[in-house]
Amino acid sequence: MKKIIQESLQKSISYLEYRDLVHNLVIEGKATGPEQSEDLTNYSVLNDRRMKRLDKTIKISDETNATLKNIEVPQTWLVLTEGWCGDAAQNVPVIHKIAMLNNNINLKMVLRDENLALMDLFLTNGGRAIPKLIALDKDNNVLFTWGPRPTVATKMVTDYKAEHGSLDAQFKEDLQVWYNKDKGQSVQEDFVTLIKSTTLKEA
Repeated sequence: MKKIIQESLQKSISYLEYRDLVHNLVIEGKATGPEQSEDLTNYSVLNDRRMKRLDKTIKISDETNATLKNIEVPQTWLVLTEGWCGDAAQNVPVIHKIAMLNNNINLKMVLRDENLALMDLFLTNGGRAIPKLIALDKDNNVLFTWGPRPTVATKMVTDYKAEHGSLDAQFKEDLQVWYNKDKGQSVQEDFVTLIKSTTLKEA
């Protein structure tokens, strides 16, 4: 596992480099990853706008701020993502804002489809769901993982699948509306819980 993690870290980029990559590909009419289609490009255009808006509007809660300040040991947050993924567009900018609160956190991004060996170590219910964050200590031991959605949204997805069998276009639209109303607060709550129960427990 550590060898795969190390190989992906060597290919990783910063959040700002990731934002530039997605934006520049959109200008060229392309999406991230090997697969190209009109749908993926259209999703990427929408997500580029979403991320730009979120970068400007996300508000960090007092509890998030206080919890993150308590991290005293360096760690790397490695995120598997793609520019066409709607969940990634809503969540990764929030993760970036959280990571910025403490210099001990080094946020790195890798594209899922270029790092399938890593992705397959961190599947969600057997699927390659993104975004997926892997928090690592200085020796690349896994501290915690998060993703692909906040706990609240995960329950919404699970409940809908149980009732309807699969996620349809209407649900996906409703989920984006929920994200817009939530404004990144649920992601922050998840990270506060994770950090308190793992990173700070040993301190």
